[in-house]
Amino acid sequence: MKIHEYQAKEILKRYGVSVPKGVIGDNINDLLEKSEIIENPIKVVKAQIHAGGRGKGGGVKVAKNRDELKQYCENILGMQLVTHQTGLEGKKVNLLLVEEGCNIEKEFYLGMVLDRAIGRLVMMVSTEGGMEIEKVAEESPELIFKESIDPLTGLLPFQARELAFKLGLKGKIISKAVTFMLALSKSFIDTDASLIEINPLVLTKEGDLIALDAKMSFDDNALYRHPEIIQYRDLTEEDSKEIEAKKYDLSYIALDGDIGCMVNGAGLAMATMDIIKQLGGEPANFLDVGGSATKEKVTEAFKIIVSDPKVKGIFVNIFGGIMKCDIIAEGIIAATSELGITVPLVVRLEGTNVEKGKALLNSSGLSIISADDMKDGAFKIVSAIK
Repeated sequence: MKIHEYQAKEILKRYGVSVPKGVIGDNINDLLEKSEIIENPIKVVKAQIHAGGRGKGGGVKVAKNRDELKQYCENILGMQLVTHQTGLEGKKVNLLLVEEGCNIEKEFYLGMVLDRAIGRLVMMVSTEGGMEIEKVAEESPELIFKESIDPLTGLLPFQARELAFKLGLKGKIISKAVTFMLALSKSFIDTDASLIEINPLVLTKEGDLIALDAKMSFDDNALYRHPEIIQYRDLTEEDSKEIEAKKYDLSYIALDGDIGCMVNGAGLAMATMDIIKQLGGEPANFLDVGGSATKEKVTEAFKIIVSDPKVKGIFVNIFGGIMKCDIIAEGIIAATSELGITVPLVVRLEGTNVEKGKALLNSSGLSIISADDMKDGAFKIVSAIK
């Protein structure tokens, strides 16, 4: 689960991480009134959407006076902000954050993430603050410094000092950096976060370290332990199909293609998408109905797939182990009859009760293209939509 920048800063502030003073709002007059509590005449207007690259898209502006502040608020609030992470359709800005400006001396990058290769959390820093860390990793990997974190001890002070040295910090700033990093690490572990990025982390001319930006996301599987974090969820920032899928315990991720996929098992779903692409098609989604889906669950999965206007064809690829092929067939028949599906539908069934499943489909009178195996099914759906 992702949250907004201002929400991430609220969490980090509770752990002692320094953040700029700011106010949020969705009404320009209210924002202008609230922003009076910010003493610094220089203020920054920030669009609040779940995507990076806001500054390049025109979603972050520095105002030097009240007139500029009003102008930028009017320009950004309600705009369709397009960044490298939103896609061409962009995201509508429904909320603004107005923050105090900072006297920036230097900018750094600071982040925490799970390194799956070593099975540990890793804290990363770089002197290239303000840049996309992926770009730094590609062009100048020697400028990224890492410390892996032992799950028994957490981040240790000497590790934080080592990272501070790598950033070129000196004197009293080193102890401030250590305090900052330890607080960040504790917030990550306590909240079951999956990512924290402070980009940029700034050293001010007054000698303070401040999280000028903040991004946090959380492990969905641990949210039941954090009702206070669930309250931060903004459904307007999420895909409506993904929201609906969660209601029925379906693993669904919307993609940009035109072939809807319904598969049981994450590995098989990935393989299905791969072979569709290999044959020249583009999957419209990742959809894993799980190993024990019911007829009703399969029907809901179909509803979600066909609700995507980009879908021109559907490929159902089921290998029945715990899942029974006849149950899948019943769901396909129910969904096709109820929804009046008109796009090409290719079904590949294999495994438990496969003959029963195929018999049900064959006697249904529906226009269903049968496939012998996964490659055959992928070939038939790619051919059908072309």
